[in-house]
Amino acid sequence: MIGHGGQGDAGRSPPVGAEWLRRLPDFLDTGSYVVDDRGRIVDVTPRAAQLLGRAAEDLCGQDAHDLLHRGRRGEPMPATRCRMKRVLLTGRTAQGDEEWYERGDGSLMPVAWMVIPCRLGDGRMGAVMFFHESTRREAERPTATMPEVDRLALLAETTTTLTATLDVGETLRQLVRLVVPQLADWAVVDLLTEEGGVRRASVVHREDGALVHREDLEGPMPAVPEKSSMPLSRALRGVTATVAGPEDYQGPPDSDVAVVQRKLFRATGMHSAGIAPIRGPREVLGALTLGRSELPGAFTPTDLLLVEDIARGAGLALENARLYERQRRVAENMQRHLLPPLPQVPGLEMTACYVPAPDASQVGGDWYDSFVLAGGVTALVIGDVVGHDLAAAAGMAQVCNVLRAYAWAHPEAPSAVVDRLDRVVGRMTGASMATVVFARVEHTGGGGWRLRWTNAGHPPPLLIEYGGRARFLEAGDGILLGTGFAATRPDAVTELPPGSTLVLYTDGLIESPSRSLDEGMSRLREYAGTLARHPLTSLCDLLLTHTRPADNEDDVAMLGVRLPR
Repeated sequence: MIGHGGQGDAGRSPPVGAEWLRRLPDFLDTGSYVVDDRGRIVDVTPRAAQLLGRAAEDLCGQDAHDLLHRGRRGEPMPATRCRMKRVLLTGRTAQGDEEWYERGDGSLMPVAWMVIPCRLGDGRMGAVMFFHESTRREAERPTATMPEVDRLALLAETTTTLTATLDVGETLRQLVRLVVPQLADWAVVDLLTEEGGVRRASVVHREDGALVHREDLEGPMPAVPEKSSMPLSRALRGVTATVAGPEDYQGPPDSDVAVVQRKLFRATGMHSAGIAPIRGPREVLGALTLGRSELPGAFTPTDLLLVEDIARGAGLALENARLYERQRRVAENMQRHLLPPLPQVPGLEMTACYVPAPDASQVGGDWYDSFVLAGGVTALVIGDVVGHDLAAAAGMAQVCNVLRAYAWAHPEAPSAVVDRLDRVVGRMTGASMATVVFARVEHTGGGGWRLRWTNAGHPPPLLIEYGGRARFLEAGDGILLGTGFAATRPDAVTELPPGSTLVLYTDGLIESPSRSLDEGMSRLREYAGTLARHPLTSLCDLLLTHTRPADNEDDVAMLGVRLPR
């Protein structure tokens, strides 16, 4: 027979499976179903399906609490208030007659119930639920006590706060801030990595009113064994939350994870901990451990249900953040692969860089290019296709390639090449409008260098002389590409002093919502003058670090060219 005592009695009972449930009498008034250790329905009697107004196949595999359990007025029932679900945590039989189930047609059924823990046929713990429609209808449920109100408020704040960010690190920081010290002295987050490993991402405790990281306890973790019955191993496999203490790790460890956990309990002094899986919508992401070392009292089943709900909210937030960061990496890699390598030009030193926007899930249209034309002339390009999406990136690639083709096929003035480009931009995918500087660096007869360029609505190139004088090359300005207006584009020409540096850049380097464009350009010019004799790569890195606005929301492309002395 099924044990009615503690978890030990349940452990000595015979395994329960679908065949066992079907052998139960089909009571006229009582329905029965079995749930596994995650609270999912694994089998159901015909009478239970009839009482619930749902087909058996619609019940099996569903979370019984989420699917059925409701408040008196039909509102979703928080898991922290579910007396039935506590059986999975405590291993003790429970019963009651003040709960409501939602039928398949949306109507509510008051139920009297009994839940008995059991061991399933595959060895896992589960529970058998017996219920029937109750004739006792309470006029009102009692009002929640203040602690319960505080718990629900914490859960609501957790959900709101964690879903407000798409950064994994910030999600973890906010999670710790919310639960320490309200629920625990210690918060430990273990995350499963995309490579299949485990990383202890955060170990934080409260010390003198501040949250302090224990970096010595963070880092890579051993692999999670499939058969380990220890609390953290079970949580990392997605099994329901459990209470743990140092006594759980006194015996011989069954895995390397258990060894690490023993060290954690000794180092932190935790006397009680609630450990819950962090589940995303698709998979288990890790485990949340909340521990008490100075706070009195062990974690109760009610506390554990709250920890489980908080971990569920954290799972949703972390899943969103991981998807965002994955998209971020794809977007950045795509943009970088679209940018061409720089040529090797005797006498010229060149460098280029691309920095994605902070919101890098939006692929930018900024690009740079350089290639060698007939006669040893070096072409330089910097441009920006309007938009921040995949269409802009596609348009950027097209504009870049067409400009190269025209420059090679038509050895004419930069303005003429750009004018040809302008006539086709409007017909390109994703390139409705664009700005560009197209320049040519040419040898002069005396061994010097000359720059010839045209500017289609782009920020002007910056020329930094070896002596420290910096100035913008503001000549050669014309309208941007893709407007549909026929206009005469000017060319400009200037001699490039020996040892000077030419910097072509996109507007993300100078634009900011908090200051004018003139201020941004002035700051760039003044700071660049102090870097005239820095190595070229260092010069560009410093410009990005010190002149790019902190509140910049755009990507940045930069092309630097240094002339020989």
